[in-house]
Amino acid sequence: MAAKSEQTRQLVADVALKMFREIGFEKTTMRAIAQEAGVSVGNAYYYFASKDELVQELYIQVQDEHAVAATKALEGVQDLAGRLKTVLHTGIDVMTPYHQFGSDFISTAIRPTSPVNPFGEASTAARDASLAIFRSAVDGASPAVAKKLRADLPELLWLAYMGVALFWVYDKSEGQRRTRKLIDGAAPLVARGLSLAKIPGVSKVFDDVLGLVRTVKEDA
Repeated sequence: MAAKSEQTRQLVADVALKMFREIGFEKTTMRAIAQEAGVSVGNAYYYFASKDELVQELYIQVQDEHAVAATKALEGVQDLAGRLKTVLHTGIDVMTPYHQFGSDFISTAIRPTSPVNPFGEASTAARDASLAIFRSAVDGASPAVAKKLRADLPELLWLAYMGVALFWVYDKSEGQRRTRKLIDGAAPLVARGLSLAKIPGVSKVFDDVLGLVRTVKEDA
């Protein structure tokens, strides 16, 4: 019985994500999802209380796809700039099918109480999965990132990724080429800046920044 229940839940989620891609978030209704999935509306609501929760399902699926794509693309890439470019580009790649309703997603996710707020408790699993991708990019870099930065850097890069994703959502250029240019230009700058952490005088600045970040996290 449990297996059948999980199959039905997955069917509802798959149908919803397919409809998001094909007709957009606004035009997709729970009734239409249920009809397409061949289940009752009540059954659809049993698994997902709202479309917002289905967006959370999308968020998790995108992170899973990103992890697979990034792992494969990172093979043979050693320098930090190249690894950052790879992770950011593959992240955009897996989100591309949903670009048309990206602004709808942002309007839903931006509410502090939204179940799909990327900073909220409900998004912990998806957020941790995304952080793991950036942690892998940092840990596998050669030359190695300064030891003092390794623990906090993945989260800082993830926050930067959120900014890139927001830029991508509103990027109307063909194929979102402006976002791609942003990634190609910013990744080397970030890597170059981080390399300065090994210079004694500059190192103090990084210590102060990391201290501030940790203080803010402790008060969260």
